[in-house]
Amino acid sequence: MHECPVTVFPQQIRWETDGTSRIPFQAYTDEALYRKELDRLFYNGHWCYVGLEAEIPHAGDFKRTVIGERSVLLVRDKDASIHVVENVCAHRGMAFCRVRHGNRESLTCPYHQWNYTLSGDLQGVPFRRGVKQDGKVNGGMPADFNPAEHGLTKLKVATRGGVVFASFDHSVEPLEEFLGPTILGYFDRLFNGRKLTILGYNRQRIPGNWKLMQENIKDPYHPGLLHTWFVTFGLWRADNKSQLLMDAQHRHAAMVSTRGAAGKAEDVTQVSSFKASMSLNDPRFLDIAQEDWWAGPPPAASSGGGDAAAPSVPASVPTAVMMTVFPSVIFQQQVNSVSTRHIQPDGKGAFDFVWTHFGFEDDSEEMTQRRLRQANLFGPAGFVSADDGEVIEWSQEGFETKPAHRTLAELGGRDVGDTDHMVTETLIRGMYEYWRKVMEAEA
Repeated sequence: MHECPVTVFPQQIRWETDGTSRIPFQAYTDEALYRKELDRLFYNGHWCYVGLEAEIPHAGDFKRTVIGERSVLLVRDKDASIHVVENVCAHRGMAFCRVRHGNRESLTCPYHQWNYTLSGDLQGVPFRRGVKQDGKVNGGMPADFNPAEHGLTKLKVATRGGVVFASFDHSVEPLEEFLGPTILGYFDRLFNGRKLTILGYNRQRIPGNWKLMQENIKDPYHPGLLHTWFVTFGLWRADNKSQLLMDAQHRHAAMVSTRGAAGKAEDVTQVSSFKASMSLNDPRFLDIAQEDWWAGPPPAASSGGGDAAAPSVPASVPTAVMMTVFPSVIFQQQVNSVSTRHIQPDGKGAFDFVWTHFGFEDDSEEMTQRRLRQANLFGPAGFVSADDGEVIEWSQEGFETKPAHRTLAELGGRDVGDTDHMVTETLIRGMYEYWRKVMEAEA
């Protein structure tokens, strides 16, 4: 008798200390560990981003996306309700939807034409009652076959501010508790109830472990050193007024910064990425307009969980807020450019990265053009983000050649906590504190 294979997870990896300032390369290279991550961080116990309501505005609209490595469909039903179902036919397991976006009256698998409602209920099975031939009925499903037991896998869904999250784990905590009050405050600042409009997409495949992108956006050390554009034009520099804030479990974070003046600050001009002679052929890239929503909400941002000691919000209005919601998404505001960045793991050493650039329905045409223009900073060929894709690839190359070694994340110390400056790697240490808690827990 053939037995199904049993998933074998690795023994705990070796850390040099009880803390998380020295991260083993094995965390990025071990295949079995990666499979355990998918199970514990994407398929159980967590909310994962799947899209924006604006991507499915009409009844029957759908978007194909992923949670971890599992293909799912974000669907708008005929009554305007939103569902997320797994893109796996209940009959023979086929990933039946092959297009990224579309509109359907129902969902049909092309293999054997099993047909489902937009909410995932099975409603049609060809030849269910057999086929009449020569006075008799041939075949058909067993008499006790119950369509209600053979629908698509339905995920738990939560929406807030036009953003859709889903989870395979129906016992997952409420979304608001998952985010925590600090991150929720900054989430509501961006997604404040105004209707969203989709401006476009970028997609790229990065040959690196998926966690490296979470780390990259939790890392304020590198932007003023790696990104020539940021440091020269003052959009993100180590001398900007800033905060680094986490939820109580240190899995999510917000990097909050106020734009500094481009120019010759001594601590900035000493770094090689500062180019005093750099100028723009099109100065409209720095045509930045302050928006009313930049100043709102987070009043309760420092009132929850382990965040009670968080520094107060800077007096100046933040011009950049980068939110990392673990494990799957980054919400970006960089001046007038706003987008989501969806992390889609594909093996231990690669992930797909999908950018959804958006605006607001009440934006003027001038503001829409400004958002589109500033979006050129980001994406796979962006003036800034192209750098990140390269350094992640090169990091992964190093990990693979020396799997027994470890990285060092000790800027600002070895502890974990919120700060009012960017000269620290505390957010990375915090993420791995949470990662260790989940990954090292007994099954």
